[in-house]
Amino acid sequence: MVAMSDAGDPAGAPPGAGPASEPDPASAPDSTPDPARRPAPLVVIVTGMSGAGRTTVINALEDLGYEAINNFPLSLIDRLVEPSESDGRPIAIGIESRTRGFSTRALNEAVDMLRARWRAGTRLVFLDCSDAALTGRFSATRRRHPLAPGEDVATGVAREREILAGVRERADLVIDTSAMTPHQLRSEIGTTFALGLAPELAVSIQSFSYKFGAPHDADMVLDCRFLRNPYWEPELRGLDGRDAAIRDYVSGDPMFDAFFGRLSDMVELLLPAYKKEGKAHFCVALGCTGGRHRSVTVAEMLAAHISKAGWPVTIRHRELRRHESQRLSSTQDRT
Repeated sequence: MVAMSDAGDPAGAPPGAGPASEPDPASAPDSTPDPARRPAPLVVIVTGMSGAGRTTVINALEDLGYEAINNFPLSLIDRLVEPSESDGRPIAIGIESRTRGFSTRALNEAVDMLRARWRAGTRLVFLDCSDAALTGRFSATRRRHPLAPGEDVATGVAREREILAGVRERADLVIDTSAMTPHQLRSEIGTTFALGLAPELAVSIQSFSYKFGAPHDADMVLDCRFLRNPYWEPELRGLDGRDAAIRDYVSGDPMFDAFFGRLSDMVELLLPAYKKEGKAHFCVALGCTGGRHRSVTVAEMLAAHISKAGWPVTIRHRELRRHESQRLSSTQDRT
């Protein structure tokens, strides 16, 4: 900044020199950031249902090296990501339905602006969760739902789900946390968004029971109930698909080799195509009757096959986790 004397001339100018001439606009430096010269940082926007784990995800991203900011006003995101203002670190921004200036339209426009104006690698992550699980979480913590402070939790959940429907449709990645512990959620975020892996395609393999429905965030669902069932063998019933005896029994089905070979080939064909398309996460869900034997065996074998091919993989056995939680709860009740 040039200091001005009382007479209006630049301080320190020779007497009578007159006002300074206007700079030639053609020679003046362009103050507009050039995205091609200094690209904007990677931005991960985390939103979703209240109680679905947004704070856990933001904290996990901060631990990974992201600059983490929660409940940042949408109107200021442009300035936050501006290359001239950023130190180049990737940014994680938590947005909830109560954030100042929030609306589905405003959030979608903010994402479009980041991608168009700054060429920022922007990923919109939506955390979903079943109504029953959300209600249980609010009841366990004795908290009121932020969108229904004077009403029951179910009303707030329904109201927020309606508000966020358009955001969920636009999300690059939807994570269903209904059956996930905070540790499992942090692990999945670490696999998907670890620096150096964020631009890659992370793969999640899940096993489940059809009694409780397929995972909502699955991209591909396969039914393993046609394979022979170890449940009907008394000596195998108490084991699960991670045990060698179960693996040998299931893989001994006459159709197993052809099924697993075609499944592996199809997944290996699709992963590079999805990566090229810009997809950040791909989830394969394998189901059987109880989610304990056949689906677990196939999930374990598929995860090992994909990992050997060089893809980052996480594996979740939803019903095994449910059984373990029930067993621990029963043990605590007896004590």
